[in-house]
Amino acid sequence: LEVTEAEIDEAFASVPEEFIEIIREAAENIRAFHARQVRNSFVISESDGVVTGQKVIPIEKVGLYVPGGTAAYPSTVLMDSIPAKIAGCREIVMVTPPSADGKVNPVILAAARVAGVDRIFKVGGAQAVAALAYGTESIPRVDKIVGPGNAYVAEAKKQVFGKVSIDMIAGPSEILVVADGKSNPKFVAADLLSQAEHDRNASAVLVTDSYELAERVSAELEAQIPTLARAEIARASIDNNGKIIVAENNLALAIDIANEIAPEHLELCVDNPFDYLDKIKHAGSIFMGRYCPEALGDYFAGPNHTLPTSGTARFSSPLSVEDFVKTSQFTYYTEDALKKVSDKVAYFANKEGLGAHARSATVRFEDK
Repeated sequence: LEVTEAEIDEAFASVPEEFIEIIREAAENIRAFHARQVRNSFVISESDGVVTGQKVIPIEKVGLYVPGGTAAYPSTVLMDSIPAKIAGCREIVMVTPPSADGKVNPVILAAARVAGVDRIFKVGGAQAVAALAYGTESIPRVDKIVGPGNAYVAEAKKQVFGKVSIDMIAGPSEILVVADGKSNPKFVAADLLSQAEHDRNASAVLVTDSYELAERVSAELEAQIPTLARAEIARASIDNNGKIIVAENNLALAIDIANEIAPEHLELCVDNPFDYLDKIKHAGSIFMGRYCPEALGDYFAGPNHTLPTSGTARFSSPLSVEDFVKTSQFTYYTEDALKKVSDKVAYFANKEGLGAHARSATVRFEDK
């Protein structure tokens, strides 16, 4: 089941050098962004004889699920493993389903080498999630499982949560574009379709302050869909979950609508997009300006593309270094420091009816 170094060497050699260089550049952008997320431990020693603090500890073993088979998503490998490496996780174990010939797609293996994945296993589906959660003779048990998958993978992650940690239960992909009347309808339609081609259940929504733009984008969608390799999927997505909402001459209302929906991806196709950034309260990732397509974030810019969906951006965040660390808090008191507060601790404990708690604070001074 385990991919050998020889298999990785062979795969790496088979990928065009141009693509390898693009993967490396994307990886560097992702590293540079996520390195700024590193959280430090701290110590407080403001009182005599009292020290408190918090230490940040990397999660030891992380499992990464990468979809495979007919699909190949090297971007998932980079986005999910690089933050774990930066966090200091001791081992990253990747599972991915092989193709019909029993091999892993070469670009997946190339991205895994660039990202620094430690071990790779040719297994997919719900059983791969179970193997990571419980361990097998060949696949080690991990402490956390991250990565996207189909409905069976999502359900498996949900069922093993508690035995291990997981990143999130991701739903279908979403994009919401807030666009003013100056926006290019061809650009807006292309960006909507960039998510619609993912899945028949994907959601693509335009909110604009211009009826004219709404009509022109609608026409562009009809013109562009037949040109797509995944036209059937994109058509189903637009028909099922595509929406164009007009907040006539009211960009502020368009922003309010975006906040209410709390999309996975939010594009601000407006003049001076930074003027609106503080007004965005609920979105997974925000793409600002007329030359910032969501695809930049999927592959290259640096911020993570593993994002909260289905409105969960109201309370959830993109995958980050924070997801691969945990904290322990610590406390130290000297004898004199405890003596000063032991009666207060005991009083508090007795108020809660916990006499043993109270005595543990005072017993050290009973014979003195």
